[in-house]
Amino acid sequence: MSYPPNRLSVFIFFGLVLLLLLTSCGQTSTPNVTSTIERTFTPSIPIGTIEVKTQTPYVITATPEMAETISKTPGVFFLSFEEGGYYHLFAYSPQSISLTRLTANAWDDITPALSPDGNLLAFSSRRNGYWDLYLLELGTGNIRRLTDTIEYDAAPTWSPDGAWLAYESYTNGDLNITIRSVTDKSEAPKELTKNESSNTSPAWSPLGRQIAFVSNRSGEPEIWIADLDRAGAFTDISNNPKAIDSHPAWSPDGSKLAWASTNSDSGLTGVYVWDASSPDAQPIWVGAGDWSVWLDNHEIATRLSAPNQNFLTGYSTTGAINIPPMLLPGQVDGLSVGTTTTEIPGPFKAAALVTQPALFDPGTISQPDQPSSRLSLIPIPSVTAAFPKMIESAADSFQRLRTLISTQSGWDALGNLENAFIPLTTPPDPGLGDDWLYTGRAFTLNPVLVQSDWMVVVREDFGQQVYWRIFLRTAAQDGSQGMPLTQIPWDFSARATSSSAYENGGQLMSTIPAGYWLDLTTLSAQYGWQRLPALTNWRSYYAGARFNELVYSQNLDWRTAMLQLYPPEILVTPTMVIPPTRTPTRTPFWYIAPTSTKTPTVHPTTTP
Repeated sequence: MSYPPNRLSVFIFFGLVLLLLLTSCGQTSTPNVTSTIERTFTPSIPIGTIEVKTQTPYVITATPEMAETISKTPGVFFLSFEEGGYYHLFAYSPQSISLTRLTANAWDDITPALSPDGNLLAFSSRRNGYWDLYLLELGTGNIRRLTDTIEYDAAPTWSPDGAWLAYESYTNGDLNITIRSVTDKSEAPKELTKNESSNTSPAWSPLGRQIAFVSNRSGEPEIWIADLDRAGAFTDISNNPKAIDSHPAWSPDGSKLAWASTNSDSGLTGVYVWDASSPDAQPIWVGAGDWSVWLDNHEIATRLSAPNQNFLTGYSTTGAINIPPMLLPGQVDGLSVGTTTTEIPGPFKAAALVTQPALFDPGTISQPDQPSSRLSLIPIPSVTAAFPKMIESAADSFQRLRTLISTQSGWDALGNLENAFIPLTTPPDPGLGDDWLYTGRAFTLNPVLVQSDWMVVVREDFGQQVYWRIFLRTAAQDGSQGMPLTQIPWDFSARATSSSAYENGGQLMSTIPAGYWLDLTTLSAQYGWQRLPALTNWRSYYAGARFNELVYSQNLDWRTAMLQLYPPEILVTPTMVIPPTRTPTRTPFWYIAPTSTKTPTVHPTTTP
């Protein structure tokens, strides 16, 4: 099925940004969440290729005390976002819980998923050195390990009876969906998918008989549904070759499925809702966002991504905004919502009170109208570049970021740069006269890393602006560093292979590169380094892509940053300073003949 992007999406996206500016981050409306105290489930009996033990139907009935507790914490969000160089788990409720940290250790905790009864939080963690699944008891704070392999295990989703988890697992160079028992450790895990494509982001239907997931088996990431009652029954329900689909989520009654879709023509990412009762009908666009969860059968919350920030917002299925965009402190890697029977923070007060140390010294911003306060450049030790210099605060942040990347990737990716600074005497490339490299607040990675397959970039469109996300291949490929890619990188070199790729500035790679990769863009943002949009002519101008440049702007504009280094006169003249040449040029004197000439004498003739 093919569905066009909503024409209002452009206005909605920028309207959200405007709304954010007018609305304080702490002011959020209360979502319309209905807390269900009693809920009956049909038994989850996956059969066909997935043969597992079953449980009898059961009812979750809350005691009066539990009902009182549930009423205190409805609609609790569980998120994972990065702070201090690591992903930690947080809880938040617009009604009763401020953003509360649940984990605070020096390792990554990602992709939380709340159990149907609200007592357990499944998540992926690298606390043992490898990515495994863990269960957090919200009532006690106890954590128990569910998987113990060197392979990457993440993105869990619960069966409606709470007895099983489906999750993505990286085995034999591919991401596939695996099902595992939560209650019976002797039960061997079952492979739901097993092919050479990428199969990620499973979402178990509340009705128990279907699992939605993302797969690129058709050539591009689309939403598929696995029927657990029929062996090998997989259905492509999005079937949109002009979009990249991600993060499916079922409504609580299992009648609808929401997912995010990025349209290749408009560059916008929005949340679409598909009605299972009308499978051939086009999905309905409800709002901008890229990772959605259901608050109830008519309300959706979603992550809303900007080029260098993440927000939490929400819509009704009719498109009305019910949660104004709230700025989140870092890049989000996991979002779940539900009703928990446990008071929060409770046993998590220790983590909630942790104060994260400053990652770097931001320095002070000088006043450009005071010549004595102009900044100076300092050399960056042991960095190979034409001019390895930066202003002091940028150099401090750069060196700390460099250390972190070296630790997490296993090699010094920032030790050899294309540029760290360029002086005014160096003429700019066309269209790059206001490049941040002139300010001492930017660096460009060596593009050789792309050619040698040690770096890939993923294209991310925000409206008509194109940005790039940088991933570095880790030195260790055993799962102890980085994580597998779930997005298809961009291939600039494809411009030499076909006319269409040449006109588009490249194309998506045919497959997702195997192995483990480190998200350099996300780590850099924690240290104040942000990416820049590509120039409008990037498709025909390679340097205009700016895919390898990161900027330490400190919320300054380019002119203000330049005035911290140079006097205002340097910006008055449009002509760059030309260095003197070593070869003198003779000044011609046009009124002096270069050589002497003889003028013939004309003698009069005599006429006889």
